[in-house]
Amino acid sequence: MQFDWSTLGAKAPTSLVRARNVAHHAVQWVSKAARANLEAVADDGHSSLSWDAARAAFVSQALTAGGAEVRIGFRLRRFALIILRNNRDLDEFELGGRKDSSVEVWFDSALRALGLKTVEGIELPYSLPSLPVTRGSAYHVSGESEAFEELTRWYEAAAGLLTAAATAHGGGAVRCWPHHFDIATRIVLGGDAENARLIGVGVSPGDEHYAQPYVYVSPWPRLKPAELPPLAAPGHWHLKEFVGAVATAEDILQMSERGAAVTAFIEAAIAIGRDKLAA
Repeated sequence: MQFDWSTLGAKAPTSLVRARNVAHHAVQWVSKAARANLEAVADDGHSSLSWDAARAAFVSQALTAGGAEVRIGFRLRRFALIILRNNRDLDEFELGGRKDSSVEVWFDSALRALGLKTVEGIELPYSLPSLPVTRGSAYHVSGESEAFEELTRWYEAAAGLLTAAATAHGGGAVRCWPHHFDIATRIVLGGDAENARLIGVGVSPGDEHYAQPYVYVSPWPRLKPAELPPLAAPGHWHLKEFVGAVATAEDILQMSERGAAVTAFIEAAIAIGRDKLAA
């Protein structure tokens, strides 16, 4: 089912920061379960998540337990952890009002009952923004339901957009990376693992670069800023810390045909990346 881009904008893109930050912290429970139960791979891909459109949730890769396929998920709209067994909903645990300590008690008990390893002692190989919940407070999410709904819609839009780009250009699986909470695909153009030429296409819910969701197309190796051609709206070139084509949520929402405009932006940026990386 094609996403309706007219549904975006019920909440201003720059008003989603608090909801995004607390959700970014909460999704780490899923990452920790994967880290505890899956063999680590070099690119940290074992901890990456997929978007389950039917449940509007991010879910882990399969964790095998007693012959059953178990997946752990995070449902942003309800701000809840979910447990699936053989693709059926087994349990749900809302996080609002709870401290991490009590979440871990429930989570480890649920994992143990399924024959899985617990997350006790699992450390993340990256740091996250400091929040009240990281300092022992409960998840305070009252008043954020509309923001969670809006973020869910951005991820829904992203999943469809990136799946189409991956299909058209031979990209890899569309995955969410819990380190940055972005959802992305990679188009590999050539080279070996250490010297790959590729184009990352993704959607971030916002970060230190932009306090709002944004779509990005980031070729690697980095393109030379002096050689970049102009981009049509809603895109511009981002040059600080990474070089890539970016379309912010605010600029996307200004377009009369949002979905078509973003698709055209991605296609143009990919074409530029292919041309420059082939040179």
